[in-house]
Amino acid sequence: MNYILFDGPSRNNLLPFTYTRPVADIRVGILTIRQKWESYLETTTTTVTEDYLSEKFPMVEMEENVMINASYLPNMELVEMVKDLKQNQAIFKDEDVIAFYAEEGQEDIDFENYQAIEFAQDIIIIENTWDIFSKNGAAIREDFSLITKDRTSQPIPSSNNIIAPENIFIEKGAKLEFTTLNASGGPIYIGKNAEIMEGSMIRGPLALCESAVIKLGAKIYGPTTIGPVSKVCGEVSNSVIFGYSSKGHDGYLGDSVLGEWCNLGADTNNSNLKNNYAEVRLWNYQTEGFAKTGLQFCGLMMGDHSKCGINTMFNTGTVVGVSANIFGSGFPRNFVPSFSWGGSGGYTTYLTKKAFEVAKVVMARRKLELTEQDEAILEHVFEDTKKFRRE
Repeated sequence: MNYILFDGPSRNNLLPFTYTRPVADIRVGILTIRQKWESYLETTTTTVTEDYLSEKFPMVEMEENVMINASYLPNMELVEMVKDLKQNQAIFKDEDVIAFYAEEGQEDIDFENYQAIEFAQDIIIIENTWDIFSKNGAAIREDFSLITKDRTSQPIPSSNNIIAPENIFIEKGAKLEFTTLNASGGPIYIGKNAEIMEGSMIRGPLALCESAVIKLGAKIYGPTTIGPVSKVCGEVSNSVIFGYSSKGHDGYLGDSVLGEWCNLGADTNNSNLKNNYAEVRLWNYQTEGFAKTGLQFCGLMMGDHSKCGINTMFNTGTVVGVSANIFGSGFPRNFVPSFSWGGSGGYTTYLTKKAFEVAKVVMARRKLELTEQDEAILEHVFEDTKKFRRE
């Protein structure tokens, strides 16, 4: 069977992260949503997403296909139902479609003609940006069980101070000495070639992905995910970093999500609680206004390739788009459009030519390159977000 992950109705609520990737490639827990489905299904998947992303993330269609809503994270019960789908069958959760059978070239899907199979059990759904960090603990636990099943961890070096070692898994090549790891409240996963430097204090759940680094004396509260090749220092609580991003110095990051290729300057801090303890509102790209989150704690949402200078202070519930460059004194607005250059004193447009120059240098340091596909995606985002920039 051929499995295709589609963006679904939550795509716009997951901006700015879905400006540069399908919903399936959001990281929550240890793995991306795509990696979870592929691990359970034991096969590769392709994607139905926005046209401008489809060259980098193409769809492969075969005679028989199962379409899967990428907002739904897999578990064993759901995967078995998905594998058993037959012609004219669809799986629903309440009124939402999770998965359905489709034949090659079938353009019109009328669920009135489908047999509806209800999925009645609890499941993790990523429908809004804040779900990424608020549901991250549950996702880490499920991924930890999936990844470590029937496997043996590398030994924990004796110099470390350990609580609940049975909840700690270390992959080959990982390095950690003279750290404190407390996994009594949730698992700690340390990926291949990752490193935790001396003096760091970690409280699980934690996902430290491949080749990521926690620097000297960091304080990490779970649930937190540090994506591949990212660097983290200072204090981090209940946050998700997708990958290739850096918070390399002291400062606080809490109840937040950073995309890829982000950089927080030294002593950058974000607020995750309003002074009046009121519910946090976040910018919503679909309604073009601020929407209720239902959360009292909510910090920074920062899209790919965005950066900020030293001593930057982010207000509670700040949304930063793609490829923004923020600097200067004072608090930036709590919505910074993509390709903005400036800070509390005002913004100009960060032209793509300059943004690409920076991105190429940044990516070359990790032995990667900004491809023509990447540039085309970012050019589209630049044009699509023009209406939000005011000079």
